[in-house]
Amino acid sequence: MAPTPSPDDVRAAGAVVLRKGRVLLVHRPAYDDWSFPKGKLDPGEHAAVAAVREVGEETGLRVRLGVPLRRQSYPNGARTKVVDYWIGRVLGDPDVSGYLVNAEIDEVDWVPVDKAMVRLSYSRDADTLREALAVGKKTRTLVVLRHGQARARKSWKPDDRLRPLVAAGQAQAQAAVPLLAAYGVSRIVTSSSRRCADTVLPYAEGSGRPMTRTDALSEEDATARSVRAVVDDLLAGGEDAVLCTHRPVLPLVFDCLGVEAIAQATGELVVAHHRGGRVRAVERHLG
Repeated sequence: MAPTPSPDDVRAAGAVVLRKGRVLLVHRPAYDDWSFPKGKLDPGEHAAVAAVREVGEETGLRVRLGVPLRRQSYPNGARTKVVDYWIGRVLGDPDVSGYLVNAEIDEVDWVPVDKAMVRLSYSRDADTLREALAVGKKTRTLVVLRHGQARARKSWKPDDRLRPLVAAGQAQAQAAVPLLAAYGVSRIVTSSSRRCADTVLPYAEGSGRPMTRTDALSEEDATARSVRAVVDDLLAGGEDAVLCTHRPVLPLVFDCLGVEAIAQATGELVVAHHRGGRVRAVERHLG
């Protein structure tokens, strides 16, 4: 079982970025070591967001996150350092030859995985690389998102489909933006109800991705058949996607995914990593 971080821990995050039998490594001159790109979380930053940011800062590459890996935990002076890792996949050009080296990172290299096992300076990193390689082929991501906190049903007289988010729900919608970006979400499908559409609207606007609204995921119209059609289409679509819906519809979604039902809080994301129509790993994040 992964160690649970404490408030006194030094929190960091990174990615094991794989491509065509090679893994992305960085050299830190201050420690004269080879490791995966990683770094400390900024105050209030989510670990998944930090992992993508740190890879970008230390290698110049844009990545999306795949399957989560076991958390590392080891002494760091008088404190404990806790590092969250994910498998990473490059978005765009993988060339690192133009990276401007600096005092923190003076070399970035795509290393064949067999040689990386020798080059890595720490046995814990070699273990993490073995774990990443055992995951197998690339997965895709389907993020299941429960809409943000909305106005109370009993205080809303018009059509319930038009019930809006409250300020806390709008904040949850904004908080979901960097998380959806970290998983490379390019397809957005949502219930036609306003509270769902408004939950993914900030990401749609910020990313420039089109948003599909459908009654098939609405609280009033969703059926086992309609939800199955949406989920199957997303699993087969070859894109990283987000599906936003309502609490009563979520059990139908998880049934389609073959995953035990999860009681999501408003604004919570469940990230399902899938390959070949099957879910290979699941993680949960509050927006």
